[in-house]
Amino acid sequence: MRLFAGCQFMSLALLTVLSSTGFAEWPGWMGVGRDNRPTDLTLPSDFQAVPPAVLWKAPAAGGYAGPAVQGGNVYIADYQTSADSTVPNFERKKITGRERVRCLDAQSGEEKWSHAYPVSYSISYPAGPRCTPIVDGDRVYTLGAEGELICFQASDGEIKWSKNLPREYSTKPALWGYASHPLIDGEKLVCVVGGTGSHLVAFNKRTGEELWRQGTASEQGYVPPTIIQAGGVRQLIIANPDAVSSLDPESGKPYWSTPYQATNGSIIMSPVTAQIDGKTYLYVAGYSNKNLLLELDDRKPAATVVWQDINKHALSPVNVQPIVDGKMLYGFDQNGALMGVELPSGDRQWQTGQPIAERPLRSATAFILAPKGDDRYLMFTELGDLVIARLTTEGYEEIDRTNVIEPTSVAFGRRVVWSAPAVDQGRLFIRNDNEVICLQVSPKSL
Repeated sequence: MRLFAGCQFMSLALLTVLSSTGFAEWPGWMGVGRDNRPTDLTLPSDFQAVPPAVLWKAPAAGGYAGPAVQGGNVYIADYQTSADSTVPNFERKKITGRERVRCLDAQSGEEKWSHAYPVSYSISYPAGPRCTPIVDGDRVYTLGAEGELICFQASDGEIKWSKNLPREYSTKPALWGYASHPLIDGEKLVCVVGGTGSHLVAFNKRTGEELWRQGTASEQGYVPPTIIQAGGVRQLIIANPDAVSSLDPESGKPYWSTPYQATNGSIIMSPVTAQIDGKTYLYVAGYSNKNLLLELDDRKPAATVVWQDINKHALSPVNVQPIVDGKMLYGFDQNGALMGVELPSGDRQWQTGQPIAERPLRSATAFILAPKGDDRYLMFTELGDLVIARLTTEGYEEIDRTNVIEPTSVAFGRRVVWSAPAVDQGRLFIRNDNEVICLQVSPKSL
C-alpha cells in the first residue's frame, strides 16, 4: 500500500480547492497537493485494451510550462518567437518574442482568452516559460522565464496586478530562467525572487502588496517553496544553492537552516517528506551528486542531518520530481537512470541500465504520477510516451507504453518534451512546443 506522504502536508488553500469542487482538478504544479498523486485517474489494464483517445488538439508555441486545469478551463503559458531557441547547455542566448498566457475550454480546446506581452530572453534553453500557471478561485497567476509575475482574472484574462521581479528587486534571472513554481498559501503568493534580502518574497495574492521578504543566496536556484507540517507547526521549506531552510509561513521568520552546496546553482526538485517508523524525514537533492536527508524534530521546528552527498548511493534528480512510496524513493538520477532508493539508509535497491538506448524507459527523464488506489504508476517520458509501470523494492516492471506526442525541444543533442502533464477527471493534458492535447486515459465506463 502506498504511503501518501504529501497528503497531510497540503496547505489550507489547497484543501479549500478540494472541498469546493467536489473532485480533484489540477490547479497548478503537480496538482492539488503538489505531489503528483491524482485522485481521479483510473489506469486501464494496458494501452492495447484501452488506447488513450485524443479528445482535442490546440496549437501552442514554445515552453516548458505545464497546463493547469480548473473550473472547466485549461491555462497554458508559452513563448512566440521567430528566432531559433536552440542553445548549448550552460550558455545563454538572447532572443526576442512574446510570452503568452491563454485560457482554453477543457472540453473542446477552444480559446476563451489570450494575453501576450513582449519580452526578450537572455537565458539558457530560451524556448519559453517554465512555471505552470496557478489557479486560485477567480484568479490565475503566472511567472514568466524572465521574471514577469502576473495576476489575471480567471474568467476573462483581465490583469489585476503585475510585477517585473528583476526590476523591482534589483536582481536578474538565473541561468535557466525563473523556474520555481510559486505557492499559494492562504492569502499569500510565495515566490522565489532573488536579490539581496529577497530570495523568497510573500505577496498578498489579491493586491500584489509585499508582506515579507527573506534571505540572500549566491544564486536563486529553481526549487518551488513547499509547506509541510512538522515539529508541531506549519513550516515553509525552501532550498537554494547554499542551504535548505525552514521558515514561518506567516512572517518569513527562520526556524532552521542546513548548509547545502549545489553545483552550477542546479537545485530544482521540490523537497519530499516521508513518515518512516514514527519519524519524519525530508529529502532534497540536485546536481552534482548533492543529496541531503534530514530528520525533522517531532516536538519543535528543527532538523538534523542523517546523511549528505552520498555519491555512490541515494539519488540526485535534476529536472524531474522523485516520489515517495513507503520507505522507497523512486526517481531519475542525474545520470538518467531510474532508481529505487530505500529511506532512511539511502541505499540504492536498483537502477535501470546505461546508456539511454539500454534503459527500459529509453529516455533519461520522465514525469511520475501515482494514481490513488492503484499499485501502478503512470509515467510521461521525455520522448512523449505514456508508460504504465510498477515500481517496487525489486525493480522496474513495464506493463505497457504508447506514444502520444512528439518531442520538439532539443537537449544534449536529442529531442525531448519537458513539460509536466495535468490530470482532470480521467483526462491527461499534455503540451510540447507545437500543440496542447487532451487525452482520455481512464476507461470511459468508469
